[in-house]
Amino acid sequence: MSQTSNQFARIEDFEDGAAKLVETRRHLHAHPELSFEEVETAAYVAERLQGWGYEVTRNVGGLGVVGRLKQGEGGRSIAIRADMDALPIQEATRLPYASKAKGKMHACGHDGHTTMLLGAAEYLARTRHFNGTVNLIFQPAEEAGRGSGAQAMIADGLFERFPCDAIFGLHNHPGAPAGTFLMRPGPLMAAADTATITITGRGGHASRPHLTVDPIVVAANMVMTLQTIVSRNVNPTETAVVTVGTIHGGTASNVIPESAEITVSIRSFSRDVRETLERRVRDIATSIAEAHGASVSIDYERGYPVVINSEQETAFATAVVQELVGEDNVGVCPMIPGSEDFAYFLERKPGCFLRLGNGENSAILHSSKYDFNDDSLTTGAAMWARLAERFLSS
Repeated sequence: MSQTSNQFARIEDFEDGAAKLVETRRHLHAHPELSFEEVETAAYVAERLQGWGYEVTRNVGGLGVVGRLKQGEGGRSIAIRADMDALPIQEATRLPYASKAKGKMHACGHDGHTTMLLGAAEYLARTRHFNGTVNLIFQPAEEAGRGSGAQAMIADGLFERFPCDAIFGLHNHPGAPAGTFLMRPGPLMAAADTATITITGRGGHASRPHLTVDPIVVAANMVMTLQTIVSRNVNPTETAVVTVGTIHGGTASNVIPESAEITVSIRSFSRDVRETLERRVRDIATSIAEAHGASVSIDYERGYPVVINSEQETAFATAVVQELVGEDNVGVCPMIPGSEDFAYFLERKPGCFLRLGNGENSAILHSSKYDFNDDSLTTGAAMWARLAERFLSS
């Protein structure tokens, strides 16, 4: 092992505390709280940070917690974020530490994300092997969609109150071996938008369709034509997804209804493609409705932006994880069509969002049988501690 590898935090430094990390993670898993309801989780985090000597600010952007620790005279500062919220899913794991809250569970691993950052927090406070300021951000409501926790914390002055030179975050990655990392500069996770298209026609008896404007027929035409957007309007070297997720209309086979509704999930990895997709969805819906003599209203909701990792910070984070686990355990992450509100932070600050393996046999995210892999806890905690130390080295 090189001198540099020994100079900063190592996985071995966390092995004595591994059992405590597991205990913490399983406590959080058993007591999940939904977006903007993380009262007990936020209190649990804040109390521990205060006990370790952090300057703690509660209720940032609602229930967000920020722990600030300054060491030495260094002028640089780093921010590291973990998300705290759970999902409205009934757990089906039958684990001894399964959720005690009916209809709620940590099906995305935020219990593990929070635990790893707490592990790093304790280590950094105890060793203080850095020169500058560490800002640890425990964010509510990553799963909220509209008006997420990242947006709320930014609106509450997060970066003005807790300045940083760069920000880093992490998500577990089912399918990759536990303790391995996946990295990617540039676009990593998709922007996620939703279109709700309401078609208004003229209802009537199914036996006299010539006296009606059938919104079901209009909707069917829209569904098929929307599928041409990616194949005919997006450069083949780009990636995009247009999926019609719901179609609703009518109540009886012998009645042509007045209206029908379809909802569309739209995902993209660049701002230009995102604009193209919205324009074409609107154009297609409007023109098809008009061609059939119907009217249409379109509620187009912009969701989370593209997660775009900055080149310099990604190169830095890649070097850190390679030092920690070896180059053979660091791979290139494919672009992920899922979305993540860490994108809002990266619109304001340079930074990097990493992926940490959750095991090759892990259940998928948002599954009722998902569980965060405790074997990754010491690796993740050591990585955060090492990254902070390296970023704030003298």
